[in-house]
Amino acid sequence: MELEDKINVLAEGAKYDVSCSSSGVSRGGSKGGIGNAAAGGICHSWAEDGRCISLLKTLLSNDCIYDCKYCRIRHSNDLRRSSFSVQELVDITLKFYRRNYIEGLFLSSAVLGSPDKTMTMMLDVIKTLRNDHGFGGYIHLKAIPGSSEALLSEAGLYADRMSVNMELPSESSLKLLAPQKKRPAILKPMAFLGGWKSQYEKDRGRVPSVPRFLPAGQTTQMIIGASPESDRQILGLMDALYKKFDLKRVYYSAYVAVNQDPLLPSPLEGGGLGPIPLSSPETPLIGNGGLPPGEPQNVITSPYGVPQPLTSPGPPLLREHRLYQADWLVRFYRFNADEILDLETPFLDRDLDPKAAWAARNPDFFPMEINTASYEELLRVPGIGVNGAQRIIRGRRTGRIGFDHLKRMGIVLKRARHFILCGGQSLNRIEVGGPWLRERLLGEAGLGGPRQLELF
Repeated sequence: MELEDKINVLAEGAKYDVSCSSSGVSRGGSKGGIGNAAAGGICHSWAEDGRCISLLKTLLSNDCIYDCKYCRIRHSNDLRRSSFSVQELVDITLKFYRRNYIEGLFLSSAVLGSPDKTMTMMLDVIKTLRNDHGFGGYIHLKAIPGSSEALLSEAGLYADRMSVNMELPSESSLKLLAPQKKRPAILKPMAFLGGWKSQYEKDRGRVPSVPRFLPAGQTTQMIIGASPESDRQILGLMDALYKKFDLKRVYYSAYVAVNQDPLLPSPLEGGGLGPIPLSSPETPLIGNGGLPPGEPQNVITSPYGVPQPLTSPGPPLLREHRLYQADWLVRFYRFNADEILDLETPFLDRDLDPKAAWAARNPDFFPMEINTASYEELLRVPGIGVNGAQRIIRGRRTGRIGFDHLKRMGIVLKRARHFILCGGQSLNRIEVGGPWLRERLLGEAGLGGPRQLELF
């Protein structure tokens, strides 16, 4: 296959991995080298300081030995198969960089021959870039489950970020849809990389010359909608991943029907997963996914108390978006995962963002006096974000805050007025936080859309 055809085929295979973002990197260029992950450039992924960084996103190979039912490049699919050599991929990366197409590399791969063989080739690519060419650009490397710890520990010294894809939210779904992938092979690399990063950071605190290990941390990705887990189970797993492995991000990828299989949801009919009984408890990948022992996790009750299919027709993009919003509540708004959803509401609300939905379900928490509420309490008010809560706390040091002050602070009063008091006064003519709240929120323009819950 010609090199241009290889690029097209292998870049196409990499597009389904959404965990392609860069953050927390300060790797600078070296004298005589090329690339600088700490400098600005063109766009593709967002850095921690808001810059856009373009990445060459590609597979090393799409010739996979695995046959995961949801995967485009599974072994049984009739596709054009190809693989880069180490030198080909190094040359492409350098040429693209010199033409100002990219500032970094996102490298993943099918399992070519064996996990160790694949990981060795990927490691050779980034070592050649760093050592032979002084490449200082950003590198995100996918860790191949089942590869040796020696390869993982060496890769962490050259890559800025690594990730091991969780794939599916429960072990039973993994066994059904990806039987060649095992639970320990996914969790062990996460635990190993997290432990080594922590140890390197401790050592650097004592000896500054110790090299950095995964300065941008590690991430993972889950496919949403290919299997019947509830949103509550997914959030419980997310919470466990953040706490146990100190991940930078958990990515949620809405299921895209790239294969036809009776065990996969139909893009036209919204079918389920056949032989998985909805009433049987699942075994999640970590503990019980944040749920009480023995609690059934495959539930069929919607947020509105009526039965619904566990998988919606077509890619569940709104569900993916709601999961990201709930993820931000845990990471930035100091919510616990078990507060966002409960036994009565195992799925995220389709009409309201998770923060507004929580507020509508907990009217007793409101109204809240802006001049006395704590920072944590302010974060729970729809219409008040992280920056807004911080401005309110700072503003109270110089005097009492009124509704005019809130407007100047950038608070979304159209939403927040249903939940707050200023000096004991309300902007509403009727009771704040009453049972009418959900209907009022849904009835006001702009409050039921998916673009709620902005951090900045």
